[in-house]
Amino acid sequence: MEKVLSFANFKGGVGKTSTTALVGYNLAKVGKRVLMIDLDAQANLTSLMIKTSSNDNEITTIDKSLMRGITENIESDKLALVIKENLYLIPNAVDFSVYPRYLEKNFNAEIDRVKYLKEYIKPLISKFDYIFLDVPPTLSLLNDTAFYACDQIIVVLQTQERSLTGAEVFIQYLQNTLIDEFNASCDVLGILPVLSKRNARVDEEILELATEEFGEEYIFDHKISLMERVKRMDMTGITDNPKDPHNKKVHSIFTLVGEEILERIDG
Repeated sequence: MEKVLSFANFKGGVGKTSTTALVGYNLAKVGKRVLMIDLDAQANLTSLMIKTSSNDNEITTIDKSLMRGITENIESDKLALVIKENLYLIPNAVDFSVYPRYLEKNFNAEIDRVKYLKEYIKPLISKFDYIFLDVPPTLSLLNDTAFYACDQIIVVLQTQERSLTGAEVFIQYLQNTLIDEFNASCDVLGILPVLSKRNARVDEEILELATEEFGEEYIFDHKISLMERVKRMDMTGITDNPKDPHNKKVHSIFTLVGEEILERIDG
């Protein structure tokens, strides 16, 4: 079963981390056992999830970061923190900035460096329904290892021209580097649009161009709009008050995106 996924684009600021967090959160709400792995030394996902845990009056402390687990040979399934029911996190910290140097020091062959993460997280595969890898927006050995470990990648497309170019370059990179050169088994599950303004002409134009470039079947039916409440959750953690119409709207949208991801995987 395909279960390791990542939201990706080489352009920063398109909402990859927020999307990872909210899709994972809402899949956990419907009973899926979800693990999120923070692969960015900035640790934005880690910060967001720790705040989310505290919103439920849970105190979550980080004892072992991902890099510590790697350097001290701690099995990956010993690193996962409980955030809420069915939702888990392998946290990150600034020490992860040395990860590429660790790989270069310990593996002579480039293919062995690229394969490392997939091998490291292998013990987790049987323990979770879905594993989401949150990555920085870079062309790097770090991301080579992350995407090599993925079964499916969802390309996040903010509806602006630079993001479309980034999506095109990203898909070329997947094909030319990971698939052709390293024989990776990852595939693109689809293109997830993030709209800048509801019904704005620029959104329509970029979506038309994306449909022409990638094909209508690759464009997600459910699209995300930029919402102030999502930005606020970056500071407060994910809140889930069903009586709050803004909260309700956020979770409704990301629930639909999560459902479409599962449908595309099963389809």
